[in-house]
Amino acid sequence: MNDPVSMSGSGQPASSQGIASKWFWMSIIANVLLLLTAGGAVLFAFMLSYDLQDAKLQTEKEVQARHRAEQYLQESRARLVEAQREAERLSHALSKRAADPAQYDDGKPTLPVTVRFRKSFWGRGLVAVIENTSDQYLTLVLSARNPTLSTAKRFQIEVKGGDDLDFGHDDGWQFASGDEVGLYHNDFKALKMIVP
Repeated sequence: MNDPVSMSGSGQPASSQGIASKWFWMSIIANVLLLLTAGGAVLFAFMLSYDLQDAKLQTEKEVQARHRAEQYLQESRARLVEAQREAERLSHALSKRAADPAQYDDGKPTLPVTVRFRKSFWGRGLVAVIENTSDQYLTLVLSARNPTLSTAKRFQIEVKGGDDLDFGHDDGWQFASGDEVGLYHNDFKALKMIVP
């Protein structure tokens, strides 16, 4: 008598072949999922490594930039200290020169500058008209002192050759009768006057 269980062409029962087929496909799917998971983990690890490397490079750049900034700041401070020393030296030399101009002016030519005073157009004191009678560009130090108010200031002015310059209230000094004015240049004798 024949068994009612149907047989497949391979001689195995159809139900066991179906179960084996299911397990086969499930193992393939599980392997694919494992591969995808492993690939994702590798990709995530690579991206994390890249981000860490990028962060490390960025940090190194920031450290280098900060180091350069600190070095520039130190150099700037050193230059500032040197400039302050030079300014103090020049100020001291100018003070000594103003106190005794004859000591520094021996053998120097006369300053090629004339100065006259006029009333300000705006009615604020007097204006000095400083004329450069030479053909060379002159950088001068103008010293102004009001003996009545005991105030004094120094200014650096520049006058082109053959040109004149108006200097008054708008430039930092309102001249008045009796003010003591001096013009200084390293290559020439000092020019001193009292405002009429």
